[in-house]
Amino acid sequence: MDAEEIAAGRARWQARYDAARKRDADFTTLSGMPVEPVYGPPPGVEVPGFEKIGWPGEFPYTRGLYPTGYRGRTWTIRQFAGFGNARQTNERYKLILGAGGGGLSVAFDMPTLMGRDSDDPHSLGEVGHCGVAIDSAADMDVLFDGIDLGAVTTSMTISGPAVPVFCMYLVAAERQGADLSKLDGTLQTDIFKEYIAQKEWLFEPEPHLRLIGDLMEYCAREIPRYKPLSVSGYHIREAGSTAAQELAYTLADGFGYVELGLSRGLDVNTFAPGLSFFFDSHVDFFEEIAKFRAARRIWARWLRDVYGATDERALWLRFHTQTAGVSLTAQQPVNNVVRTAVEALAAVLGGTNSLHTNALDETLALPTDESAEIALRTQMVLMEETGVTNVADPLGGSWYVEALTDAIEAEAEKIFERIRELGSDGTITSGILRGIEDGWFTAAIADSAFTYQRALEKGEKKIVGVNTATSTVAKELDILRVSHEVEVEQRKTLAGRKSGRDQAVVDAALKRMVDVARTSDNMIPSMLDAVRAEATLGEICDVLRAEWGVYREPARF
Repeated sequence: MDAEEIAAGRARWQARYDAARKRDADFTTLSGMPVEPVYGPPPGVEVPGFEKIGWPGEFPYTRGLYPTGYRGRTWTIRQFAGFGNARQTNERYKLILGAGGGGLSVAFDMPTLMGRDSDDPHSLGEVGHCGVAIDSAADMDVLFDGIDLGAVTTSMTISGPAVPVFCMYLVAAERQGADLSKLDGTLQTDIFKEYIAQKEWLFEPEPHLRLIGDLMEYCAREIPRYKPLSVSGYHIREAGSTAAQELAYTLADGFGYVELGLSRGLDVNTFAPGLSFFFDSHVDFFEEIAKFRAARRIWARWLRDVYGATDERALWLRFHTQTAGVSLTAQQPVNNVVRTAVEALAAVLGGTNSLHTNALDETLALPTDESAEIALRTQMVLMEETGVTNVADPLGGSWYVEALTDAIEAEAEKIFERIRELGSDGTITSGILRGIEDGWFTAAIADSAFTYQRALEKGEKKIVGVNTATSTVAKELDILRVSHEVEVEQRKTLAGRKSGRDQAVVDAALKRMVDVARTSDNMIPSMLDAVRAEATLGEICDVLRAEWGVYREPARF
């Protein structure tokens, strides 16, 4: 790009920056030196390929979605939390919000993630572990008691039974008196990544996609600010993928959901802004920054050039980041504070829109209040003390970062081409479904995980406290343990709710929902009616399992 074009881009950025709202904050260094809101090539200098880098708030968004960077608004501190029953998790949420958290992120226990009630035989020993137990809308009422759902953005990390859980969230907000049309938050709902990596599915892919399409339609029409899909690369990376695989598989899944929306007759400019993303931030600092920058660039280009989006917001890749759980070690766990801080800083320098920082004890148990506070304060130190919010994309133009960004983008494009080749009609969706059926994704991730593990065992890659610097004076940590009484109490509470409701009303609502499932009508209204009648998550999922069957992964050798 020649010097004149670069100067014109800077002028466009300046006009947008001047017109945008900025925070009332001190944008100087610790020593009081003023800093510019963005940096670029000196006047009169030509920079080949600068069109791929550009300016913040302008296509291809490599340097961020907003001309102000974090000067306009910092990232949302959104700590992922959930354990025990709804009352216990409610207390943790109030602690997070009171300590400076800007939004909530709900972690569900395994029975809930699998669409099972707490009294289901499959749930034995798992209730309230690794997340909160939610059986019905009454649990959602308790979970958000004293928390204004009309004022707090809420993210829910669940995919298989995401739609009925979302309906419970809506009913809880309704009972609070909130204006449902103004609700803001994110539901994960990403079923593709379940087949690829995490394996928390209920049905075959087609019924899941039908529910997701219904949800996209409903939110676009009724709750425009709510994001019904958070396309998740986090679990793909945690399963052992490389950074490029995480990026490519995640964006491919996102393209699949774009194709789903288009197949429903939805306007890409209307529904695409409701798609968000969820990435892992691993410990290789510069690789992660490059990954995030490449993600924005690829998404913007594909949405414009392949799927025909014309509205700027439809081109924006907005994403939440969680520091890498898989990077944490049980050995010398205090070192995890350092790992998490480095990973969080990479996410921030990569332009994340919201962030969760893992606690140091999460390889051993659920976080204690103290370790959860340390994780939260890690974000606040980055936000308030380091100066990283003063300049948009401060590493933009770095030879190393730009070369890594280009390399990861190129690798991702090769993977997209391979996914298209897997399909029968040239669409990304067809390729994803074939890749799931053939085990292509899982095999590729397994190969990457094996390669890394072998490098660790040979000592070519190092993990402090694991295969180097293994001696320590540290003492064992006190860890949080979820009592068996949580399960006993939850089952007792559930039994009382079931006996106290009008069973005939529940049965009729469930039957109506199944009747709608046999048509092409949107299922959300009938599911909401079932939830209002206090039908449980397990009951809703069970009648759909009976109707649609369950998915069983083929055996592969």
